[in-house]
Amino acid sequence: MCVLVTGGSGRLGRVLLDGLVESGFDVRAVSRVARPGSGGVRWFVADLTTGEGVAEAVRGADVVVHLASAPYKGRYTGRVELGGTSALLAAARDAGVRHLVYTSIVGVDRVPWGYFQTKVRAERLVAAGGVPWTIVRVTQFHQFVDQAFTGLARLGFMVADPGVPAQPVDVRDVASRLLSVVRRGPAETVEEYGGPEVLSMAEAAEQWLRARGLRRRVLRVRLPGRLGRAFRAGHLTTAAQPAGKITWGGYLAQRP
Repeated sequence: MCVLVTGGSGRLGRVLLDGLVESGFDVRAVSRVARPGSGGVRWFVADLTTGEGVAEAVRGADVVVHLASAPYKGRYTGRVELGGTSALLAAARDAGVRHLVYTSIVGVDRVPWGYFQTKVRAERLVAAGGVPWTIVRVTQFHQFVDQAFTGLARLGFMVADPGVPAQPVDVRDVASRLLSVVRRGPAETVEEYGGPEVLSMAEAAEQWLRARGLRRRVLRVRLPGRLGRAFRAGHLTTAAQPAGKITWGGYLAQRP
């Protein structure tokens, strides 16, 4: 089976490509710049925002895993998330692709955030795109939370709403879940996948500080407005099973 991955050079993409190769798939990936084939992956030059090279990359693929994204980059975000997804779907239809897997975010349909609304629109494109599909919404990656706390720590203190639950997930677990979805085939439904535990933001921050050996005051501040209410309602978490195995503490212990 031939599997094409968009966004293969990203955090999740790199892990997924390794897993696909190890599992014996014929693996392709796309990039806007030429990359030498290595590690069992054939790289194709393609630009989702213009459509250039997309048809050539998709031709002959049985499954497409669409990871490419461009969050918080103004108009370019829409060009990738919406225009790029449309171009990929058109190429997949023409090529007779049997399954398109699209990764999204837990809470996109319940959290009033601009980027999330863009992801919802992309999900609708996938569901109506004429290619058998599965949408997998995942919770926030460990690395994303790590980076956010790193930025806050530079201020000399941490800010956290203790009423906001967090459920970070490891990219290795997400890659494993996507492998299972590829093997299973299209479900034509939206699935959710999260980390193995739910923590408050304050608890996650305190664990991060201990793991990094830093002394910072954690200011417990209630996030205002509709966004704060959505976060406190737990919309960034999921009770879906199966869930990941690597905890936030496990991730912190492994990462220097």
